[in-house]
Formats: sequence, C-alpha cells, structure tokens
Amino acid sequence: MPVIELKIPNLGESITNVTFSKWLKPDGSIVAMDEPLCEIETEKANQELSADSAGKLVWVAKEGEDLAVGALFAKIDTEAGGSSSSGVQQPEAAVEKPAPATSTANYATGSPSPAAAKILAEGNLNPADVSGTGRDGRITKEDAVKAVGNSAGSNSSGGGQGAPVATPAPAPVVVNAPAVPFARNDRRERMSRMRRTIAKRLVSAKNNTAMLTTFNEVDMTAVMALREKYQEAFVKKYGIKLGFMSIFAKACAKVLLEMPDVNAMIDGDDFVYHEYVDISIAISTPTGLVVPPVRNVESLDFAGVELKIKELSAKAKEGKLTLDDMTGGTFTITNGGIFGSLMSTPIINEPQSAILGMHAIKERPIVVDGEIKIRPMMYLALSYDHRIIDGSTSVTFLVKVKNLIEDPVSLLLDI
Repeated sequence: MPVIELKIPNLGESITNVTFSKWLKPDGSIVAMDEPLCEIETEKANQELSADSAGKLVWVAKEGEDLAVGALFAKIDTEAGGSSSSGVQQPEAAVEKPAPATSTANYATGSPSPAAAKILAEGNLNPADVSGTGRDGRITKEDAVKAVGNSAGSNSSGGGQGAPVATPAPAPVVVNAPAVPFARNDRRERMSRMRRTIAKRLVSAKNNTAMLTTFNEVDMTAVMALREKYQEAFVKKYGIKLGFMSIFAKACAKVLLEMPDVNAMIDGDDFVYHEYVDISIAISTPTGLVVPPVRNVESLDFAGVELKIKELSAKAKEGKLTLDDMTGGTFTITNGGIFGSLMSTPIINEPQSAILGMHAIKERPIVVDGEIKIRPMMYLALSYDHRIIDGSTSVTFLVKVKNLIEDPVSLLLDI
C-alpha cells in the first residue's frame, strides 16, 4: 500500500481518549521509520508517537484536538519516501548529508530531540545553527542548553554589532506585564487533559470518600543533625544527597507494614490489604501535579529511594513519564513545604486510603523537659478515608511516624 494510515494506539484499559498535543515534524516532510512524529497527552502522562514507515507525512489531526483511541491522526505516503524529487524537502536533505564526519547521515542528523526542540524554541534559536553531538548527529538536550547559554552570553556581552539584534528576546515578559490601569480583559484557555483529569479525581475523592484530616508536629532537630553529619559521606558513596523525602518515606513504610489498615484500599465491598509499600510521591510539573509511585519502599535503602525519586522527578518535568511509571501506589506523600506551605489538608489519592502532607520547617519555641527551646518544627497532616481507617488508627499512625523522625536511629536500627 502506498499510503499508510496512522491511528491512536491502545494505551491501556482505562484510557479511551487522548489530547493531540503537538506535531514534532512539519506537514509534508519526509520522515524515517520510527522517527517521532507527534506528542499526545493522556490523563496520566505524555507520550510520543512514531512513524510506522518511511515516507511523506500528511497531517490529519490538529494540535489541541481530542481524539479517541483508534482515531486517524496522520498518513504516510511511502512512495514519496523513496523519491529524490520531493520538492521542498530535497535541499534540506542535501544540507544534512555532509553534516556527520562519517557516512552515517540519516534523518537524525541535525534534528533536535523533543526536549531539545522545546529548549531551542524558547531560546529563539534555529536548529540549523546548532551542532548535534548525539547519535548520527542528533541535537541532544545538552546541546540545546549549551547553545542557548552561549547565545545568551553573547547577547549580554554588549560587544559586536549583533548584540542589538537579539534584544527582542524579553518580549514574552512584556506579554505578561501588568495591564493598562482599569483594563477589564479576559483570557480563555482550554484545560489540558491532565488538568481535567486531576480536577475530576479531586472532586471524586471529596465526594466518594469519608475524608478526615488529623494533625501533629514533629521536631526536625535530630534528622537535620543526621543529614548535616553524614551528607558529605552519603553523596560521596551514592552520588546523591540524602533528603527529607527518603527519611519520611522509609518511616511511613515501616509504620504502614505495622498498621495495614492505612496501607489498604476499598474495592466494592472488600478491603484489599497490601503486603508491600508503594509510596506515590507528589511532583509538581508545568502541566499539573503527578504522583508516580516508588515501588517496594520497604525493601529499598535510603539511597535507593532518593535515586528513584530523582529519576521520576526528572521524567515528570520532561514529560517522559510512562503509563507504567504512573500506575499503582498504596500510600502518598506530598510536600507542600517546598513552596512555603505551613499547614494544609491534602486530598486522598484514590483508590488509596491515606496521604501524608509535609510542610515548611519553621523555628518555633517549644517546651522541652520543662524549658522553652527554639526548635525547627514541621506540621504533619494525615488525610484518611474514615470508612477503612478509624480515628484512633490515624492518630496512632501519625504519632509513630513522628517518633521515628524525632529518633532516626531507631528507624535505621529497625526497632
């Protein structure tokens, strides 16, 4: 068949519709087999779709359009792919051939990866002006960051006749500048699929669970002293810093195994008890909050938890989380303290039954052994589903976590 139809693939049982985010290749361009063509957004993560064959790309879907699984989004003319008389595309191919030092020139030569393309676009740079160091001459994210940095440096140096030409770069800031006094303009934007899904699930959690929140406070003195004493050695051995999140995750994992009700979920008329601990970590991204789970936290060491959180965070911010990355979780931890939150009531991440909210560390006067001391204190909040977790259970859980954080040696010794 000279023309191949490309359709939205089946991405999982729970996903029936996607949002077509953006095209990565121009309409009418010559593409190679397995070359990324576009990005789609599901309710859980973004995903690239690639070409099933080499040929000429014909757009069908529009950016921002909602499509059902199985819907046609593009066509590929395979006969045009083998022709050397492809009109506008021919000069482009001629430029690409001499780019690599070897004879391995192909579609990747001089083409930016999706992350690199975004960085170059934000930096107002043409990919043709950037040298690629990736495989077959592809422009990597690091190449784009370096190129944008070099461009910014040359523009701010003040020397040479080219500097004034680059001064329009701050234009996006002007767009977001304060409006004219007494202006009454409105701006309408379509909600992303992820934001729509987040909104739907938050309302569902409020309406379909008997959600309550209990609070406590924890003295962070011992944990902060532990981190300060061993941070350098920890980084030297594992290549990553010891953060608060891994300590709280390990403390919660220990208590969750002791108190299975908090680690359980409701399925119809049944309680489902998990004999493992997969802790979902709330990560803020430009498109919304995602909660990918760190699996088997009870079996990981502190470095293993930190490395997994770092990996998931990087993938989330680059929009590279897969459906498998987002699936599962038996308990959630969210840290509003990194944004300065002093206290909040987090919403349960269904179908889980509880979520722990960490908050900002603030020095406050407290009474210690009859004396007033200034200590770094953090408020903790545990929101829970009262249908499965009793009030006494929730309070006991939070107290146990508090005790482990205030005496981290007992956590390390597993006593």
